[in-house]
Amino acid sequence: MSDTKTIDWSKLRADFPILHQQVHGKPLVYFDNAATSQKPRAVIDALVHYYEHDNANVHRGIHELSNRATNAFEAARTRTAKFINAKSADEIIFTRGTTESINLVAATWGAKHLKAGDVILLTELEHHSNLVPWQMLAAKTGAKLAYVPVTGDDGVLDLSQLDALLTPAVKIFSMVHISNSMGTVNPVAEMCARAKKLGIVTLVDGAQSAGHLPVDVQTIGCDFFAFSGHKICGPTGIGVLYGRTEVLATMPPYQGGGEMILSVGYQKSDFKPAPHRFEAGTPDISGPIGLHAAMDYLDAIGRANIWRHDQELANYAAEQLGSLKNIRIFGPKNNRAGLVSFLLKDVHAHDVVTLADQGGVALRGGHHCTQPLMHKLGVESTARASFYFYNTKAEVDTFIEVIKEIQKFFAA
Repeated sequence: MSDTKTIDWSKLRADFPILHQQVHGKPLVYFDNAATSQKPRAVIDALVHYYEHDNANVHRGIHELSNRATNAFEAARTRTAKFINAKSADEIIFTRGTTESINLVAATWGAKHLKAGDVILLTELEHHSNLVPWQMLAAKTGAKLAYVPVTGDDGVLDLSQLDALLTPAVKIFSMVHISNSMGTVNPVAEMCARAKKLGIVTLVDGAQSAGHLPVDVQTIGCDFFAFSGHKICGPTGIGVLYGRTEVLATMPPYQGGGEMILSVGYQKSDFKPAPHRFEAGTPDISGPIGLHAAMDYLDAIGRANIWRHDQELANYAAEQLGSLKNIRIFGPKNNRAGLVSFLLKDVHAHDVVTLADQGGVALRGGHHCTQPLMHKLGVESTARASFYFYNTKAEVDTFIEVIKEIQKFFAA
């Protein structure tokens, strides 16, 4: 599928068994895709097939089931490299998710290369997964944290300050690609290029981008890129860390154990090169297999098509919400990703989400793991509707009617 006009988006819903149910007597409208996406039958079938036919440990066996499992596991690594256009499958490390991927970089690259007085540059949009690991590392090493600021409710970064922030003390610049709470799409290729000129290592948090738009890590020019399977129609508990070959070669192991070694003595061990150096112990085998199926599924639709569809729904939802009174909408007015965060006047976000659930609409309410950003904006939380390709304009209309009813309820 290459042309948006030829795609019957509503027909794709048939591939997702979970969507065809009622919640509290109402048809389910699932608008919590930024937290986790639903899984198509192709992914579910891939997991079932593995456990019914090929379940065995990988890399260590010689028997047929182990060979099948190993081949499928490594095929998923090759497929992932293609999915983000890495130069080599050896640049793909399987983790539990975006969080562990960033922790891996902080614990290995960071622990080796950072010292007191060095600076870790982040943005004020960061998810806790791309904030807390660096805070922990800074506490251990004496490094300092600096931030590219946001300009306000639109969630846009003030890049006019970037050159001043990219000082010789900055050793790594870790940035979110798409904000999970604002829907901001950051110009990560430009940001990485400006850092690279100064020899600064870069990491891109792609949790909200990898499954929604085409990603090319070579074009972005980052040293690291992290994302999670469960946000791109894959299983939970599987994630990816891309690392540029030259950078991975400088990093010590993340954890010790079986599989990541070349040889082990009672006093000393020798370690495998990347990626296996960073994958100690028995891995999640079914996760990469399910992830492979998810990537095939998404690319059959076309991520450029998915991106256009997501943006159309988000812009439509923002426009409809904007027509209501006593509502505060967050996020950029232009180039918004597939989500809208908002607050109703004098109504807590948790109350909005609770009442929306009674109408069959699944939203997210809270700080969205971006507490510092919420505090900067002067709020404790927001309600968030986040969309994916299996969502429809009719569902947005249902959502808007539910929000109107919530406003009437609190106005009574």
